[in-house]
Amino acid sequence: MPPLNTSHRAPVTFLLMGIPGLEHLHAWIGIPFCSMYVVALVGNVTILAVVRAERSLHEPMFLFLCMLSITDLVLSTSTLPRMLCLFWLRAHDIAFDACLTQMFFIHSFTTMESGFFLAMAIDRYVAICHPLHHTTILTYARITVMGIIVVIRGVAFFSPHPILLKQLPYCRTRIIAHTYCEFMAVLKLACVDIGATSRYSLSVASIIGSCDAVLIAVSYVFILRSVFHLPSRDATFKALGTCGSHVCVILVFYSTAGFSIFTHHFRKNVPAHIHIFIANMYLLVPPFLNPIVYGIRTKKIREHVFKVLHVKVA
Repeated sequence: MPPLNTSHRAPVTFLLMGIPGLEHLHAWIGIPFCSMYVVALVGNVTILAVVRAERSLHEPMFLFLCMLSITDLVLSTSTLPRMLCLFWLRAHDIAFDACLTQMFFIHSFTTMESGFFLAMAIDRYVAICHPLHHTTILTYARITVMGIIVVIRGVAFFSPHPILLKQLPYCRTRIIAHTYCEFMAVLKLACVDIGATSRYSLSVASIIGSCDAVLIAVSYVFILRSVFHLPSRDATFKALGTCGSHVCVILVFYSTAGFSIFTHHFRKNVPAHIHIFIANMYLLVPPFLNPIVYGIRTKKIREHVFKVLHVKVA
């Protein structure tokens, strides 16, 4: 990287544009976004409260689900409130340090989300393929270590991103063509050669995302192989329905995240509003769907929620 031109200081504030070309629809777009955030907030807090209150739910699956719920809460809360201020209050200004902080939370917790998807896939693999050894393989100590590794990985690989941006000079526009402070959107405002930094970011995201996705895919291949050998047809269909819903959530996360990452680097003719709208989806949809797919569709959690609400379960 060429020496930095210190005559160009970092701006005090940036201006978030929102979704280019759809500014006139921001107020309306904010309504479904807000609805999804409320569902994500209520759903994930409910999961945490139920698992904490019921000792019978202190199993590997539900402990990993709690980790995923915490990640979803942080990920959605670090983006949605600020995004709604942009859509509804036209608050475009964001302080440079606040922008870097938001960026760190978005990228590090997105990586944690991917890691917890992998951890939950491993848990399902052990539970279905090695049911007699499930509790001996996934002990509390190992679950804790897996959680710590996922968190450390997310922090370690993406802490350099805001640090790198903090050192760069900015002599172009202060306008970020996005709804939040995304790394590449901010990096493109620097007035130095960003090739090396861009390749570093792409390499880290690609390696982590592809490794997690491949391991998740392998886990579900083994799971499906075991499911098709179940003696009961009803049990097979039930397991396929559960696995299918899990796979759909994972596909939404990786497809939208991958589209956003690679469009920044290899964009040809993708309209900016489509790119940014899809980039919002991997921050909004998984936190919204996870409590439904992993929580409400899970019988034990559903029964405990109904018991708290004094609803008789048939």
